[in-house]
Amino acid sequence: MPKTLITRRRFLHSSAVTTAALFAAPALLRANSLNEKLNLGLIGVGNKGAENLKNLADQNVVALCDVDENFLNAASQTHPGAKQYRDFRKMLEQRDIDAVVVTIPDHNHAVAAMAAIQLGKHVYCEKPLTHDLHEARQLARAAREHKVATQMGNGGHASDSLRSAVEWIQAGVIGPVGEVHAWTDRPIWPQGIKRPADAPPIPKNIDWDLWIGSAPMLPYHPAYHPFKWRGWWDFGTGALGDMGCHIIDAAFWSLQLGYPETVEAESSPVNNETAPNWSIVRYQFPARGELPPVKLTWYDGGKLPAGELLDLAVDEKFPKNGSLFVGRKGRLLLMQGKSELLPEHQWRDFQPPPKTIPRSAGHYAEWIAACKGGPAAFSNFNYAGPLTELVLLGNLALRVGRKIQWDGRDLKARNAPEADRYIRREYRRGWNL
Repeated sequence: MPKTLITRRRFLHSSAVTTAALFAAPALLRANSLNEKLNLGLIGVGNKGAENLKNLADQNVVALCDVDENFLNAASQTHPGAKQYRDFRKMLEQRDIDAVVVTIPDHNHAVAAMAAIQLGKHVYCEKPLTHDLHEARQLARAAREHKVATQMGNGGHASDSLRSAVEWIQAGVIGPVGEVHAWTDRPIWPQGIKRPADAPPIPKNIDWDLWIGSAPMLPYHPAYHPFKWRGWWDFGTGALGDMGCHIIDAAFWSLQLGYPETVEAESSPVNNETAPNWSIVRYQFPARGELPPVKLTWYDGGKLPAGELLDLAVDEKFPKNGSLFVGRKGRLLLMQGKSELLPEHQWRDFQPPPKTIPRSAGHYAEWIAACKGGPAAFSNFNYAGPLTELVLLGNLALRVGRKIQWDGRDLKARNAPEADRYIRREYRRGWNL
C-alpha cells in the first residue's frame, strides 16, 4: 500500500480548550438562565438537516418543517411532541419559537433565514449562507438590524486546528503570505449536464411547489431532489459553493482578505443549467494595511496545485480537501482538521506561538450561547456573509466567462454588466426577501 501524507508526517495541532467567556453574559431571551433550553424550529430535517437535529437535540425542539413528508415523519419519531409543517412560512407563525435552523437547498436559504430574522428569531443557516451575492449582503445587514444571534454551518470554524493555523499565520510563523491554494474532491454529484427532458410524476411525499420556492418553476425530476440539486445553477452553487466556505475559511480569517480586485476562472465547458465538471478560480487581493497582496487559487473536479508545493513523494496520495499557505519563511498545510508546517525538516524544533483566539465549546454551542445573550458566535452573519460573497464570486466568474474587475462595496462587476442577473436573481412570483 502506498504511504499517505498522514502516516508519513508528524502533525502539529493542539487539543481543544473550552473558553468560559463564551458562556459569561446574561440571557436576553425568554429563558431566565443559560441553563434553560431554547425552543427550536428546524426548516429541513432530512440528510444534513437530520444531523443538525441530532446535534441540537439537547434543546427543546418545538417545530419540524420539511417539504418531503418522508423526512418529516422520520424526524418526528425522535421528537413526537414537535409540531409538523410543510411550509416554513407557516411554521414561523408559531410564537414560542426562539431560534430557527435552516437546512434546505441553497436557493431557499435566504428567504427562509430572512423571514425568521424579521420576526426576531435567531438563525443557524447551513453553508453557503446564500445562493446569491445580494442575498448574503442583505442577510448580514438584517441580522445586525434585528440584533439576532446567527451562525453559518461551516463547523470547522470552531475547530482547534483551524484556529491554531490562523494564530500561526497571524503571528508571522511562515512570514508574510502572498499565495494560497485551496482544493476539494467535489463534485460528487452530476455536473456539466443538461436539463432532463422527461417529467416523471411528483412523488406523493413531496410538495414540489414548496421545494421550488424562490427558483423558476420546473417539472419535478429525481435529478434534483433529494441531493443532486447542488450541481444545478437554479438550486445549488456547485463544488465551490458546497466546500468553499469550509476550505477558504482559514485564508479569509487569517489574512483578512476582504474584497478581491479581480476574479477569473477556467473550467470544463460551462452551460446555463449546471456548474462545470471542474474549475480553477483565481482571486487577486490588494495589500491590506501591512499585509501584502495575495493570490488565492481554488481547484475542484480533480484539478490540484503542483505536488511539489506540498513536498509530496511519488507514492503519496494528494489530500482530498485542503489549503496551503505560501509565506516568505515557509508553508502551512491545513487539511482534515490538522496543520503541518513545510518543509518538514525546517520545523522540527517548532514551538507554537501563544494562543490568542478563544477555543470553542462547539460550533452549535457557540450559537446556542449567543442566542441566550452570550458573545456572538464566531461564524455569525457579519463574518459568514462576506465569506459567502467571496466564495460566490468564483461562480460569478465562471458564469460570466471572463476576468471580473470587482467592486465589493457596491456588489458590481465594473467591466461586466451582464453579471448583474447572477449577483441578484429574480425570484419566482410570491417569493421575496
